[in-house]
Amino acid sequence: MKEIQIGLIGFGTIGAGVVKLLAKNGQLIEEKLGARLVLKKIADLDITTDRGVPVPPGVLTTDANEVLNDPDIAIVIELIGGYVPAKTFVLKAIANGKHIVTANKALLAVHGEEIYEAAASNGVEVLYEAAVGGGIPVLSAIRGNMAGNNFTTVLGILNGTCNYILTKMTRDGAEFAAVLKKAQELGYAEADPTFDIEGIDTAHKLCILLSLCFGTRVAFADIYTEGISAISAVDINFARDFGYRIKLLAIGKRDGERIEARVHPTMIPVNYPLADVNGAFNAIRLTGDFVGPVMLYGRGAGMDPTASAVAGDVMDIARNIVAGIDRRMAPLGYLDERIKTLAIKPMGEIVSKYYLRFSVVDRPGVLARISTVLGRFAISIESMIQKGRSEEETVSIVIMTHEAREQDILGALAEIDAFDIVREKTNFIRIEDNLE
Repeated sequence: MKEIQIGLIGFGTIGAGVVKLLAKNGQLIEEKLGARLVLKKIADLDITTDRGVPVPPGVLTTDANEVLNDPDIAIVIELIGGYVPAKTFVLKAIANGKHIVTANKALLAVHGEEIYEAAASNGVEVLYEAAVGGGIPVLSAIRGNMAGNNFTTVLGILNGTCNYILTKMTRDGAEFAAVLKKAQELGYAEADPTFDIEGIDTAHKLCILLSLCFGTRVAFADIYTEGISAISAVDINFARDFGYRIKLLAIGKRDGERIEARVHPTMIPVNYPLADVNGAFNAIRLTGDFVGPVMLYGRGAGMDPTASAVAGDVMDIARNIVAGIDRRMAPLGYLDERIKTLAIKPMGEIVSKYYLRFSVVDRPGVLARISTVLGRFAISIESMIQKGRSEEETVSIVIMTHEAREQDILGALAEIDAFDIVREKTNFIRIEDNLE
């Protein structure tokens, strides 16, 4: 039976999951491939800590070059994450004629174009199913079964940490800081959770999805990114009163020769399937011109789901090797020369409904002053709630608007927040409730 040799760089949680899967399901993989996958080398700076999975003698090394320069290794799995030295390792492996499987969304979001060009020049594959949605097979669905569609929208709950925090805040009425601390204690959030809670991780994943769905180059820096740290229990309770839930949503929309590319807290109606994605689960909703709306749901992170996605990519490449096929599919699903550069629609031109929470002095005429400014900026009110007086005689006035341009919302709020009756900066959250 043909053997296909594999090298693994990065023996952390996900790397250990890959080793476990290849060992446990090796026979199954052989039955499906007609070839045997052999994990020849594992490179990591720490090769002494027990990962809970057996590794044959001589497989572990601290020198990544033993993987990168081995002529017998056909596929390199990169699982160290980040930009450096991951980029150097991946480009060297490609230059040495090795196929790449990676879960590194940050690397691909920022340096993907360079990596894909190198892969094309050297006739090798780059697969990265595990980079978005963990075990959810969304990238292969976009490039495969749904490839005949023009996509109009892609929406995603793509970060389990944020979704866990918002779910707990919604169910328990707790504040953000308390839930974040608990998430860190349970291992759902890192000691430094910035990449997660400020939306950066989600934006990395959206960058990849936009390229696949719309066939365009996307600069990660051009994606509007806003996290969940400013969301309070007050906002979540008001959202419930209006029939919404708050999620950190990745949003991509095709608008002619431009695209919307944004990550931010978003209110969605409670009767939408995305609103019921709770805990550490992820979901991606795609809309194609022929298939219509499709939602994929599952565990977006963790050892076993991510290892499943990595193994699937390895097997795809192995099938091509067995069949003697090179680069059956380009990394983005489009022919390399057909990738476009669509402009990103400025946030000021985004049209949405908005939730506005004003904290104001409780006195006559306040609502009239606010309404006058909103009207002058062509912002119409759909509904409103005013809570009762507090000891400080400060009240919350919450307004849900009809569709308005973001630049008009920002202009109106800048004027209103300058009023002496306003006690703190107005909080606003965008609303998505017109999904086709």
